[in-house]
Amino acid sequence: MIRPEPPRDPFATKKKPMYPVGADLRAYLKQYGREFELPVSYSRLTEWEESMPLYSADGEDTLWQTVIYRPEVWKRLNKHLTGIYALLKTEGDISYVDHLYVDRVDYCTFGNSNPFRIRVVNAYNDNQDYYYIKKSDASRVYGLELEHLLSPNRMHYLVAEDVLIEEHVVGIPGDVFSDRWLHDPNLNKIRLAKELVKFNERCFVRLLGDMRSYNFVVDVTPDFEDVQIRIRAMDFDQQSYSGRMKFYLPQFFKDNNALVEFCVSQLNIPTARQYQKEEHSVIFRRIQLAEARVKRLLDCMCQDRISSEEKVRSLRQSLAEYYKNKDFLKCERMGELVRQSLLTLRSNVERLRRQSQSAFLD
Repeated sequence: MIRPEPPRDPFATKKKPMYPVGADLRAYLKQYGREFELPVSYSRLTEWEESMPLYSADGEDTLWQTVIYRPEVWKRLNKHLTGIYALLKTEGDISYVDHLYVDRVDYCTFGNSNPFRIRVVNAYNDNQDYYYIKKSDASRVYGLELEHLLSPNRMHYLVAEDVLIEEHVVGIPGDVFSDRWLHDPNLNKIRLAKELVKFNERCFVRLLGDMRSYNFVVDVTPDFEDVQIRIRAMDFDQQSYSGRMKFYLPQFFKDNNALVEFCVSQLNIPTARQYQKEEHSVIFRRIQLAEARVKRLLDCMCQDRISSEEKVRSLRQSLAEYYKNKDFLKCERMGELVRQSLLTLRSNVERLRRQSQSAFLD
């Protein structure tokens, strides 16, 4: 049996450990329709017969391997994988899956989660779609759920005993966008710069780390007069894990330098601060709309240990100094730091509301 050899990683010992999904989080997932019994386990997908490197259209190694299973295994596996796709897309309605088939299964040899990418094809029109099967990890689940609740993006995913199923996030990878699209004359530069500021703020407020350019995508949507631009995270492995505050600010990654320089060239400081405040206000409204659910999730997160005590102490000190708020120093878990960050945001937004109302009445 041929197994893909992962590339040498000089930082292998620094990789984030996988954290199990605890009982409280699992109960939350069940309550909100995220937990299902699935016919395929992660370990079952590792039983391929052989593999081959997958190259891009430019001939570059993608660090993915296309895996091949024995015919008798594949026949049953194909049925189960299309069934999982139906669960993800139509809440399990399998009435249409007869015309779907799995065209390819890829295995990623790079990164922390070693995901499988499933390519599903519609036999009638050859339309392709993707989803991912990964080992379940509490950090990633919290990241997905916080993205679903606090961002403009809805996240569709399922959790089983040892498996996490994620929908494909559509968009242009950030590094590809920087290389090929950033200086397109048809691009609305101000809208892109505005979205960069908002994305940076969203990551920092909810403590989503490692948003370097290949971990997010740029979604460009034509509008009736122009285009709308949204930046979406696609990797949630580093939700509230690092002890370094700058790790949660995409602007400080050298991989994002081109985007940062672009943003600085388009916006002055007062405008950038305006967009930050706009994003704070929108997050505040989203919390109000799903207050009970957000509270329940944060309660689970505060009980879970998804990072080391050393990292928590380092991050809480930095956040206390940044916000000039000693309440951060009382936090013992990463979940408590996220909750305190959101409480600080709410307090600031409510204070500004009171001030603006007083100004209007004068």
